Amino acid sequence: MTEEQHEIRLHVNGVRYSARVPARRLLSDCLRHDLRLTGTHVGCEHGVCGACTVLVDGQPARSCLMLAVGAARYDITTVEGLAAPDGTPHPVQRAFSECHALQCGFCTPGFLTLVAAYVRDNPDPGEDDAREAVTGNLCRCTGYQNIVAAVLRTAEIVRENGADVPEARRPDERADAADDAQPAASPKEGGRP
Repeated sequence: MTEEQHEIRLHVNGVRYSARVPARRLLSDCLRHDLRLTGTHVGCEHGVCGACTVLVDGQPARSCLMLAVGAARYDITTVEGLAAPDGTPHPVQRAFSECHALQCGFCTPGFLTLVAAYVRDNPDPGEDDAREAVTGNLCRCTGYQNIVAAVLRTAEIVRENGADVPEARRPDERADAADDAQPAASPKEGGRP
């Protein structure tokens, strides 16, 4: 018996996508397999590890715990959507690079989206605050020291530059840059979002 498919429209990184998915398709699987946005990683598939963290209306959420059909009414930001439209790295991307806050890189996309939202809401964290902020995401390589340093460095970059840490790019800010990145398997519905 063939599973019933649902036509959904998702707003991801400022681009509107269409996909046909079964009702039980997880947002993480839809992002990776249907939209080919493979920056979101899938680890435990139980909402424990944080590798699949994306921003849903600017708030961190485990995409392995959310159904794709339920995500249609939200603005989703994946790790691919953190950089500026011109490709300038987001402060959190810069900080993770400067602080060597990754090793194998598997958990990194989840940390980047989590920390981007955290620093936006907490622009001057202390070390204990930064450590507490990342406790929900698992890393098996780094021992967290450099990740905590990267949280603090992200906040420092934002304060130094007066930069606004985006919660999610608005459609008109991302559309031009994302048009070229549109996967062939899930064409954008007519025109700009």
